[in-house]
Parts: sequence; structure tokens; C-alpha cells
Amino acid sequence: MAIDRRREAAGCGPGRHQAPAEENGSLPPGDAAASVPLGGRAGPGDGEIQSLPPLPSASAAGGPHSGCCASASAPSLLLLDYDGSVLPFLGGLGGGYQRTLVLLTWIPALFIGFSQFSDSFLLDQPNFWCRGAGKGAAATDRWGAGDLGNWSSPPPTTFSTVAWGSAGNRSNSSVPEGDDTPPLPSPPDKGDNASDCDCHAWDYGIRTGLVQNVVSKWDLVCDNAWKVHIAKFSLLVGLIFGYLITGCIADWVGRRPVLLFSIIFILIFGLTVALSVNVTMFSTLRFFEGFCLAGIILTLYALRIELCPPGKRFMIAMVASFVAMAGQFLMPGLAVLCRDWQVLQALIICPFLLMLLYWSIFPESLRWLMATQQFESAKKLILHFTQKNHMSPESDIKGVMSELEKELSRMPKKVCIVKVVGTRNLWKNIVVLCVNSLTGFGIHHCFARSMMGHEVKVPLLENFYADYYTTAAIALASCLAMCVLVRFLGRRGGLLLFMILTALASLLQLGLLNLIGKYSQHPDSGMSDSIKDKFSITFSIVGMFASHAVGSLSVFFCAEITPTVIRCGGLGLVLASAGFGMLTAPIIELHNQKGYFLHHIIFACCTLICIICILLLPESRHQNLPESISNGEHYTRQPLLPHKKGEQPLLLTNAELKDYSGLHEAALAAGDALQPEGATANSRKAM
Repeated sequence: MAIDRRREAAGCGPGRHQAPAEENGSLPPGDAAASVPLGGRAGPGDGEIQSLPPLPSASAAGGPHSGCCASASAPSLLLLDYDGSVLPFLGGLGGGYQRTLVLLTWIPALFIGFSQFSDSFLLDQPNFWCRGAGKGAAATDRWGAGDLGNWSSPPPTTFSTVAWGSAGNRSNSSVPEGDDTPPLPSPPDKGDNASDCDCHAWDYGIRTGLVQNVVSKWDLVCDNAWKVHIAKFSLLVGLIFGYLITGCIADWVGRRPVLLFSIIFILIFGLTVALSVNVTMFSTLRFFEGFCLAGIILTLYALRIELCPPGKRFMIAMVASFVAMAGQFLMPGLAVLCRDWQVLQALIICPFLLMLLYWSIFPESLRWLMATQQFESAKKLILHFTQKNHMSPESDIKGVMSELEKELSRMPKKVCIVKVVGTRNLWKNIVVLCVNSLTGFGIHHCFARSMMGHEVKVPLLENFYADYYTTAAIALASCLAMCVLVRFLGRRGGLLLFMILTALASLLQLGLLNLIGKYSQHPDSGMSDSIKDKFSITFSIVGMFASHAVGSLSVFFCAEITPTVIRCGGLGLVLASAGFGMLTAPIIELHNQKGYFLHHIIFACCTLICIICILLLPESRHQNLPESISNGEHYTRQPLLPHKKGEQPLLLTNAELKDYSGLHEAALAAGDALQPEGATANSRKAM
């Protein structure tokens, strides 16, 4: 019995490898001591989690019993400490080759932005009326530039009209003033056109700069209007399945193969979408386009995070977000230039042809190769990095290459995301971030719907471009605020602040506006509907601002706390949750806005749950990325604020735990000395 305990103390017994992470947010005593040489900040008052503890190796265990675990020993501590040894050896982001690779992950974000916001133009539901029902030039001048009238309250937006052969639908035209054609309603609500559903042919007023889109090409109005929502479903559902499946594959075969095959297939499916002959073919191909787009988004996000040192990760990720927003801002200009939805679709997909060059210039993730113990491939890639950066072998002060030579005979050790089910803390962190992502992107539609003219009638917001650019500007302001607040409050503090703002905006919009509405019915109250409208716009803007930050920060947070061996799988789960949140928007529209209020209430309740759950998350700012699942298990929660001097903390620190770490072992040793050989803990003779 004493021998077994000595073996466990040497790191060879099962107790050493299966010791659970501490519930109080600190590392186990032995692991905490081992983690200090990795460059982490140890100390009782830093208020952040400690650096990730390395797996013990047989060579580090020492003692006469150090060879008992030789067959299952972990690699050298130097190789497992990627952020502390391997990345500094390669020069961090100071190396020119690393900066080039980061730049190559930013450029496709522009193309991704085009694809993600293409539905707003391809599937926008235009105003329509019976063909020939108009007066004067609106009914007769089908092949030329018709007389432009006022389609909405603000001054009309002038678009030229072009004939489109067999479609025969005149777009962006209107009837003269005095006709009984209704004014252009806000985008999601098309009930004013119900009286024109008795026709067999329609003319369309498209607001997005196109002369023809998917709706006008196949007459997806009236009884066929539901097909528009199915087409919107197809891209989102494809993204959801793509995140889940390509994430698992990227953890198993690597990031680079998934990225390259996704590029090839998005070119095939994306260009075929432009050749669709009916809406069924369009929706089916859009599903596969979304599937491939998910693979590109996911792998680029993981590669971007894994290339960066701890202090640069957040800003590198935010630059990619700004590039994607540039694509969002440029989309209206592309639509005006293309004029036809098929040309626009082809123009969105063709830039991905440039990414075919990534096959020869973009390497596999070195961090993933090291974490999965593919040391032979990792050695070749390190030599490639040193050659590109013009580095001399003498710069390897820590001896990374010499340690790598000793480990070349190891077999690769790959992990699937399903392994997270057996963990103690890691699965909780991922589930919390999935719920945060679902809530952030789901409630965003509730605020957007409230602002875009369904509950408040503001003439400015009835214009398509005002709607579009208002949403884009709010997202841009949200990202700028994230850059500032996350730097000072950390990941967890920033996420908590934005979630509180989301919850307040939601609850005030649901409760306070109803109260104002009741008082406004009394003539002596001094309140009018205009006051309610102004409050609704304010709460909607604040809610969209905060909910966008919640969704984006949840994805980034997951990329930091998920171990490298399953990072793409964890990212896939959180991004798929975000897709489910966005999917609620077309579902509500498909049911003609029925259940919208309940939809908002459910997500408002979720925000309150998320506020509590965020407190259970760790803080990953300035911390090394976890490489293995055991590293990820030690990302446990810490107090949100450091305790004051003289105050007894609720969560003990590593230093306080180490003061008492020897008491239990001393008691066990004394007990072994007093008990006769063969006796059990109950002083009974062992059978």
C-alpha cells in the first residue's frame, strides 16, 4: 500500500493522471508548481488564472520509480509549452513569415462578408403590383425608363429600369402620384400588397439596386412567398451543419485540408447557384454553399488564433471582423454595379479563386501539429519557418530542435470533440458560451425588428439603405467598443457587461414600453405615442449594439479556452449555436410575425440566465492557449474582483493551497507506519 502511494507521488499511478481540477479555481498543488516556469504569473493577488500546467513526463518525474510510466509518458515539457518556447523561438509575430500568414487570414474575410450579407440583396422582398394596373407611363413604358414616383415617404431613390427578356418584370419603377398603389412598406411586412395577389403577372419595385432578384425572377410573392423564407433557411442551415461537421474533421485531419477543400467546393456550388433554373435548385445549392462557407470561416478563425502570441490574439481577431464589415458596407455598391442577381452571385464567389493559391503558400497549423504529437511534420514546418524568417540555428537557446529530435518516434495522438463529454469543467465552459452565442444572435433580430418600423413608424427607417447601413453602423460601433472595453475588463468582464446591457434593453423594451403605452391612452398623462417610439428606438439600438458584442465575444472566448486538439470542434459548436439564433429570424417571418412577443420574452429570460453563467467562466486574457484537454480542464473560474488585504477570500489561491499541501501526505505516511502489513484502512485483514 505504501509502495502504491509512493508510485502515485512519483506521477506513475492512476491518481496522478485522473486528479480532477480544483473547484475553487486554482490548480492542484503539484501542477501549480510545475506551471510557474512556463511564463505564467503566479501569485495570490493577480486575480487571473494561472498558466496551464504541463503534463508530467517520465524524465521529469525523477526518482527510482520514474521508469514505471515510460510507455505512457508525455512529451517534453518544452514542446508542450508552445507559447512559452516554440513561438518565441520562431520570433512570435516579429517574424516576417508569420505576419504574412496573418495577413492571408484577413484577406478572405472581405469575401466572407460579401457572402454572409448576400441574402439581403438576392432575396429582398420587393413591392409589387398587378402588371398593367398602373396609369400612364407606369403601365405602358415597360421597356424604357418609366416615370419615377414616390415609393416611400422620403425623396425617391432614382434607379434606371432595364428590360429582362422572358422574365418580363419591370423593376425599380413606380406609378405616378395619384394612383392607388400603396406606399413601400418596411421590409419584413408585405401585407399591404395582399390586394394584388389576384393577378397572374406582376411588376416589381426592387429597392436594393438590382433590376432583378430571385423573388422577381420566379414570382415568389403571394402564395409562393414562403419559398423566399425557405431559401433564407438554406444558407443558414448549411452554415450550421458545416460548422458542426467541418469542425470535427479539422481536428482530425488538420486545418489546411479542410480549408482547401472548402474553397474548391464553394467555387463549384457558388457558381452553380448563379445558373439555377428554379427556386428549388437555388435553395439546394445555397445549402451546400453555406456548408463550404462554414468550413472556410471556421478554419481561418482557428488558424488566426493559433498563429498569435497571447497579447495579440484579440486585436488580430478584431481586425478580421473589421475587414468582414468592410464587405458588408461595400455590398450595396456591388449590387448597383451588377444590376442582376446572377452577376452579383458570380462576383461574390469568384474572388475565392485567389484562395486556391493557399494550397502552395499556406502551411498547416504548427500549434496543432505539436499538440497532436506529429513531431516529424512539425520539425519540417519549423525548418520552413526558420528558412523563411532567415533565422540561424544558434537562436534556438532553449533547445527546441534537440528536444524535437528525441520525440520523432512518437505516434500521433488526435482527439475528437466528443471527448469533452467526459471532462469536468471544459464542457461546462463550452455549453455556457453556446448559450451566450445563441442568445446574443437570437435576440439581435428582436431588437432589429423593433427598430425597422414594425413597432415604430419612422420615415427614415422605411428606406432599405437606411435600414441596411444603420444595422452595419451599429455593428461597427459594437466592435469598436469591444476593442476598448475588453482590453480593460478582460474577456469575462466585457462579456458580462454587454450581456447586462442586452438584458436591460430587452426588459425595458418589454416592460417599460407597455407601461408607457397604457399611460399614453389617458389624455391627462402628458405622454404620447411619439415618446414611446423614441424609447423603442433607443432600446433597440442599445440592444443591437450589446447583443452583437455578446455573440462575437462568445465565439472568440471559446477559441481561447478550448484546447488546440479540439479547438475547431468547440468553435463549431458555438458558431452553430449562433446559426440557430440567426435562424429564428426567418422562422418568425415565415409565420407572418406570429409569436414574436413570446420569442422576445424567451430570449430576454435567457439573458438573465447567461448573466449568472458568465460568472462561472475563466479569464483567458494574457494566458497561454491550452493545448491538451487536461490543460483545458485547468481553465477554471476565478473571483471577478481581487479580494482586499486582510479579507478572507472565498476562493483560495495556489500559494495558500501549497502551504497545506504536505499535511495530507504526512498523515498518510504516519498511518502506513502504524498499520501492520496487510491491514486495510479499517484495521481488517485484507482478503
